[in-house]
Amino acid sequence: MIGSAFAQATGGAPAGDAGMLSFLPIILMFVVLYLFMIRPQMKRAKETKQMIDALQKGDEVITAGGVVGRITKISDAYLSIEIAPNTEINVQRTAVQMLLPKGTIKSLQ
Repeated sequence: MIGSAFAQATGGAPAGDAGMLSFLPIILMFVVLYLFMIRPQMKRAKETKQMIDALQKGDEVITAGGVVGRITKISDAYLSIEIAPNTEINVQRTAVQMLLPKGTIKSLQ
C-alpha cells in the first residue's frame, strides 16, 4: 500500500551560502546601531570628560541640578561654587553639565 518515498533535490543555493545570507540583516543592524547610537554617545562622553578635566577657578558653570555659579576652589573630586555673594556650595566635578561663557552670571542678574 505505501510506496517508497524518494527525496527530490531542489535547484536552490547551497546550504553554506544561504546561512551567510540569513545573518546579513543582523550584521547590518549592528553596523547601523554602532554608527547612529554607540559612536556619537562615546564622542559626547569624551567631550564631557575633557570639559570636566579643563575646569579652572573662575569658570562659570551649570550643575546637573540647574544651579548656576562661579568656581572658587577645585580639588580632585569636588568643586566649590559661589552661587550668590558669600554663599558657596560643594559639588562633585562630574555634576558640572555645562561651561558657560564669561560674564553670563552678570547678564542673568
